[in-house]
Amino acid sequence: MVLAATVTGCGQLASREDAAAAVVRTFEQDTVRGDTAAMCAALAPGTRDELEDQEKAGCEQAIAGLNLPAGGQLRRIDVFGQQARAVMEGDTVFLSVFPEGWKITAAACEPRPKMPYRCDVKGD
Repeated sequence: MVLAATVTGCGQLASREDAAAAVVRTFEQDTVRGDTAAMCAALAPGTRDELEDQEKAGCEQAIAGLNLPAGGQLRRIDVFGQQARAVMEGDTVFLSVFPEGWKITAAACEPRPKMPYRCDVKGD
C-alpha cells in the first residue's frame, strides 16, 4: 500500500513538473516572438501589478521595455509544493500554482552568491 502511494506521489510530481515546464517553454517562445500579450497572460497577478507599477505603464508596454533575456534550453525544473523554479541556459524563472494553473512570479532572474536571486520581473 505504501508503494502505491509513493508511485502515485511521484507521478503527481512529474505531472506538476511537466505542467510548470510547459508554461516556462511557452513564455520563452513568447519572449523570443515578442508576444507581449501572451507574456503578460503568463504572469501571476501580483507580478503583473508590480511590473506595471515599477514601469509606470501597462503590462504589454512595460514588459516590452525590459528587453528580457533569451532563456534558451530548459536545464532543470524543481517543484516545491505550490512553487517551482525553472533553470534555463540564460535565465531562471519562478512560478506558483493558481486556480487557473502555473503562473510566473519572477523572471529574468540571476543567482547571487549567498543572496536571493536578482529578478527584473517580480511580484510582491
